[in-house]
Amino acid sequence: MSLLRVHGLDLSYFTGKLEAYLRAKGLPYELVEMDTRSFRRCAQITGVAQMPQLELPDGQWLTDSTPIIAHLEGLAPGPAIYPEAPALCFIAHLLEDFGDEWLWRPAMHYRWSFAPDARRASERLARGLLRDVPLPLAWRRWLIRQRQQRRFLRKDGVDRQTAPAVEQVYLDVLDAMQSCLSSQEFLLGKRPTQADFGLFGSMFRHFASDPTPARIMQARAPAVLAWVNRLWHLTPQQFSGQPLPATLPVDLAPLLRLVCEDYLPYLDCNERALAAGARRLSWQSKGVTFNTPVHRYRLCCLQQLRQHYQALSREARERVDGWLQSSSVDLGFFAVSLLQRAAGAPLQATETAYRP
Repeated sequence: MSLLRVHGLDLSYFTGKLEAYLRAKGLPYELVEMDTRSFRRCAQITGVAQMPQLELPDGQWLTDSTPIIAHLEGLAPGPAIYPEAPALCFIAHLLEDFGDEWLWRPAMHYRWSFAPDARRASERLARGLLRDVPLPLAWRRWLIRQRQQRRFLRKDGVDRQTAPAVEQVYLDVLDAMQSCLSSQEFLLGKRPTQADFGLFGSMFRHFASDPTPARIMQARAPAVLAWVNRLWHLTPQQFSGQPLPATLPVDLAPLLRLVCEDYLPYLDCNERALAAGARRLSWQSKGVTFNTPVHRYRLCCLQQLRQHYQALSREARERVDGWLQSSSVDLGFFAVSLLQRAAGAPLQATETAYRP
C-alpha cells in the first residue's frame, strides 16, 4: 500500500491508537502534525472536526479510528487482527469501544487536573496545535489549559467530589489488565486484536506518558507498561505466525466485569436521556453521582455493538451471553438485555470537538 497520511497530533489519544495499528500492520504512513488552520481544513474536507483523519493515496479521507481500522482490515493487508471466531470477535469489539470511550474521562482528568501534567500538555499543545495562533506562547498555554479544563473536566462532571471515582476507573482497569497481561502477551492471547488497540490509545498517549498516571502504572501494573511498549514497537513479522485467538482467556473476566458494571449501565442512561430529549444526564458510578452531557456519538457506539451482537448466530450469541453473565453475576444479565434491544435506525455522530 502507498504512503498514508495521518493528520493528528503526537500526544493525541486516538492518533496514537491509529498509529500503533498502522505500525503493527506494516502500513507506511507519515504523521502530519495539525495546527489550527489545518485542523479546520480537514474538517471542511470530511465534515467532522476531529483527529486523527486519514488521507489515502487515492484522495479518499477517513475519520474515526474504529471505522478506519475496520476499513483497512477489509482491504486485508498484513496479518489480520480480528478474531475469526464470531463470539470472540464481538468481545474484542466491545473491549475496543470500552477502551475508546470509558477511559476518556480519566485520561482527561489525569492530564488536566494535576499541575505537572497540565503544564506539560499545555506547553506541547501551545507549541504544536496552536503554533499558528498569533499570540505569545504564555497566552497560548493559558488559553489551551483553560479550554481543556472547562470542556473536559468541569463540563464533563469532574470535580472534587467525583475525582476519586474517576481515578478509581483507571486503577481498576490497570488491575484488570495487569491480571490478564501477566500471563500472555496481548489481551486475548498471543496475537493483538482490536481490543488491544482500543485500550492502547489512552494507555500510551496519556497514562504511560503523562507524569502522574505514568508513575502509577510503573508501580502498580508493570505488565501493562510492558504491553504498551510491546504494542508500539510491534511489527507484522512478530505476530503473523501466531494463531488468532479462538477462546476467551480466563484472566479476561475482571476486565469484562468492569464493562458490565460500569460502561454498559452508563450507555443505557445515555440512551434513555437522548430518547427523552435531555441535554444532560445524571448517572452513578462507584457510589458517586455524575452530571454530564448526553453523547450522541456514544449512542452510535451502542447501536453498532447491538448490530454486531444481533448479527451473530444463535450459538455465538449464547456464548457471548455466558461470558458476560459469568463475568458479572449482578449485571451480566442486564448487559445481555441491553444488547438484545432493537438497534434502532443508524445514527450519524454530530459531535465536532477535537479529542486529543
